[in-house]
Amino acid sequence: MTAKEIFKKVRKIEIKTRGLSNHIFAGQYHSSFKGRGMAFSEVREYNYGDDVRNIDWNVTARFNKPFVKVFEEEREMTVVLLIDVSASHEFGTIQSFKQDVITEIAAVLSFSAIKNNDKVGVIFFSDKIEKFIPPKKGSTHILRIIRELVDFQAESKGTDIAGALKFLTNAIKKRCTAFVISDFKSPAFMDALKIATSKHDVMAVRIFDQRESEMPNVGLIQMVDAETGETRWMDTSDRSTREFFSEKARLEELQVKEVFKKSGVDMANISTGEDYVKPLVVMFKKREARA
Repeated sequence: MTAKEIFKKVRKIEIKTRGLSNHIFAGQYHSSFKGRGMAFSEVREYNYGDDVRNIDWNVTARFNKPFVKVFEEEREMTVVLLIDVSASHEFGTIQSFKQDVITEIAAVLSFSAIKNNDKVGVIFFSDKIEKFIPPKKGSTHILRIIRELVDFQAESKGTDIAGALKFLTNAIKKRCTAFVISDFKSPAFMDALKIATSKHDVMAVRIFDQRESEMPNVGLIQMVDAETGETRWMDTSDRSTREFFSEKARLEELQVKEVFKKSGVDMANISTGEDYVKPLVVMFKKREARA
């Protein structure tokens, strides 16, 4: 991809995702991610109805009349996007490749975060940490992230979600909101997820393609695993073969959902053939209702 093509694609993504962030996600993001604590702001004289637990006894004793501590919500947060760049995302059969959907979702979340005055960082991972962009603020920083998403070439093809979660835990010391965006083809990350959720607020965005669970009847076809290079032939005209394929995909999805449920992690399920707005909004609302 030439520099001109990259710029054109970045600009197109920026226009679309910034618009979605401004008109759809901004309010929802703001209400769902209000900050994770209360910070002391000032003291003022006690008024009838104030919580007596907030009385500042030192100031009260000094002025011989009651004063209370005033707290305000800690607004600034750090958002970290864990982006799966393994080879399995170079797949799509309906509208988009999985990697294109991931790019747009990451851009929407990034623009929503900076509109909320939050810092944004990114961890690109395959079966190793491919690149780490430390959290910063500002539109220039977000455009750099989008450029990386558009043109990033991973060195490895495999997936190690546990390794990415461990890196998050070690690299980000202050509590953050982390979005893991992946197809979650690698299910062995339960222990790392438990550790990460004890320190950070983790959410999951699962990207999938319909043909990964529904095999059409197109006769004998050759299938290649993008991550391992393993090749096998499949007779899709055989009904039992198609049913086995679908059942295997269903069980894998249930396994991933169970991992997140046990860990208390909200997840949005997004297909390459659908609009990603509704699943994200539903996840945000679910989170807001529980807060």
